Amino acid sequence: MKEFTARRLPRHIGFIPDGNRRWAREHGLPKRAGYAAGIEPGLRLLDLCRELGIEEVSAYGFTKENVQRPSDQVEAFRDACVRFALAAADEGAGVLVVGDAESAAFPDALRLFVEERSPGAPRFNLLVNYGWQWDLGRGARAKTHAASGNPFRGLASADVARVDLVVRWGGRRRLSGFLPLQCAYADFFVVDTLWPDMRAYEMLDALEWYQTQDVTLGG
Repeated sequence: MKEFTARRLPRHIGFIPDGNRRWAREHGLPKRAGYAAGIEPGLRLLDLCRELGIEEVSAYGFTKENVQRPSDQVEAFRDACVRFALAAADEGAGVLVVGDAESAAFPDALRLFVEERSPGAPRFNLLVNYGWQWDLGRGARAKTHAASGNPFRGLASADVARVDLVVRWGGRRRLSGFLPLQCAYADFFVVDTLWPDMRAYEMLDALEWYQTQDVTLGG
């Protein structure tokens, strides 16, 4: 792995792991096979964040719109999210799952991570059956345990902190509804590599680029 010395680390990094289906197609596999191929890269990236001292990590599992895909793909990415979350908790991450748990699309095995974060570090937020409209609407109606000074207190994702850096694999240049309020001032770095082929140095490239950004939060 390339050497990296950071003058300034983001406290919270968001990951958008895209390109699983394109990766499967390029390898002559059914599209559903791309999701399982993305589990190991996710665990390696989480380990790297722990080694670097990143305090909080958020990642997309699947969105409420994604469940409109063919049923075999939906089953595949639901299973991949379960395997990823359980493995992350086993490896010591503090897992919280954020998403519409009242929907039948939400995996039952992840309900234990909805109400309370598992102990560990870094803090890891996995967005499962998540939608930004649900986040705003559900949060406004539900009770929240977030501290009174929390700027995201009115959201379902109130326990997720402000994001400093978003890294998206797969080449697409869009946020895709990823924690839009927490990402209001986030820097955005795009990697063309399809997610299952993620390489650690790409994360370090993003962090090196982040060193050059002028973080003012609008001030």
